[in-house]
Amino acid sequence: MYKIAVLGDRDSIYGFAALGLDTYPVTDTTEAGKKLRELAEGAYAVIYITEALAEQLESEIDRYRAVRLPAIIPIPGVSGNTGMGLKMVKKSVEQAVGSDIIFGGG
Repeated sequence: MYKIAVLGDRDSIYGFAALGLDTYPVTDTTEAGKKLRELAEGAYAVIYITEALAEQLESEIDRYRAVRLPAIIPIPGVSGNTGMGLKMVKKSVEQAVGSDIIFGGG
């Protein structure tokens, strides 16, 4: 059975444990990259990652864009919304459809 993980800074993700999700607090980019690879290659179908961390690991996340699982979904952290989530949705739609149908940018 697949599982759901949440990756990010401790303050942003600790509440997800109450929902029964597996939380993985990380403190630096190197540690986060290793943990993301470990989760993606494990039994996780969905990995939520804080937007601030997703920005730092964008090239690592792009490696998993073409595969069916896991779905890596950016979420706002305690510092607020950075726009990374919307950027990733836009990128996925452009890849699937071939043009920007969300913002009308050809």
